[in-house]
Amino acid sequence: MSFTSLGLSPFILKALAIENYSQPYPIQKEAIPAILSNKDVLGIAKTGSGKTASYVLPILNNLSNKPLKNRHVKVLVLVPTRELAVQVQEVFSTFTMALPERVKTLAIFGGVSINTQMIALQGVSILVATPGRLIELEESNAVHLSDIDTLVLDEADKMLNMGFKDEMDRIFALLPKKRQNLLFSATLSQDVDNIKQVLLRHPEVIQIESKEEDLELINQVAYLVTDDKKGPLLRYLIKKNNLKQVLVFASSAFRADALANKLCRNNVHAVAIHSRKSQNSRTESLRRFKAGNIRVLVTTDLLARGIDIEFLPYVVNYELPRSPKDYVHRIGRTGRAESPGEAISFISPDEEHHFKVIQNKMKKEVTMIDSSEFDMHGY
Repeated sequence: MSFTSLGLSPFILKALAIENYSQPYPIQKEAIPAILSNKDVLGIAKTGSGKTASYVLPILNNLSNKPLKNRHVKVLVLVPTRELAVQVQEVFSTFTMALPERVKTLAIFGGVSINTQMIALQGVSILVATPGRLIELEESNAVHLSDIDTLVLDEADKMLNMGFKDEMDRIFALLPKKRQNLLFSATLSQDVDNIKQVLLRHPEVIQIESKEEDLELINQVAYLVTDDKKGPLLRYLIKKNNLKQVLVFASSAFRADALANKLCRNNVHAVAIHSRKSQNSRTESLRRFKAGNIRVLVTTDLLARGIDIEFLPYVVNYELPRSPKDYVHRIGRTGRAESPGEAISFISPDEEHHFKVIQNKMKKEVTMIDSSEFDMHGY
């Protein structure tokens, strides 16, 4: 099946061709026709499965040309993190370039000047927002939600897990009753199901099962290493194998900073991003990493969901996460969009038992290599 069979306009199809989108992913095959038909949709599919384009394309296709009152947006997309807001807005911007008429999109989130965002909201048709900042701007009369045609909740499971339910309920109360509702989530939890019951009217339910073999695209390898040798081992692997675009997970913001600084002192270009960094710094670092201008990006689990890079080749667990679920989520940053990737884990003696638990939960045995045999002198 190709995109041409989904009912999209020639303008959107041309943009897809320019961006080298050849075949739709499963979530796109089902969601795009349903959204084009103005149905409410509940889409359940794992992160990295093509969910964003599955709603961006039909929303742009359906966008009305009727005059828009200033600061009255037509489309609202709610997301849990600043990084995801930027990424979703970038996808919208990519495809609005192909439309015959100018459509202004904007991402708003906390951590940056609210005054700048107030000014930028003039003439916006499509708004991507984190809930807290949206409420602040609505209370300041900088944006009005009474003319929303389409509401999207992207990664609804994360928004509920992160405690946004009250803010979301406040926002829902400001929206017109007649609108299209699109809810996308990686999982169908009880909380997500409750939101579905309240929000969606006779929805098209699309559930793309996560298959165990999805992990087969990821070559997993683990290294037995003492804690004091983890730094030299990381530098040894990066330099010896000429690894580039390496995403490293550390256990804390402090550890991420220390690790990035030590890599830089050893001539490996690395940057840390975490919640203590300013939003502008995080956005710029992520942009440069995606562009290949930063060799190593060190981060924490807190920002893992917002780092969405289609062809990321390497993920390193410098320390193991607390849960097997978080481990799978981390390594799932690579091996995406049908492209292979490599997940490397450093296992100290204290972590061996925990790593066995992770492997049991994955139902997959990971090759273990004893790093004591490596000559890491000078690294």
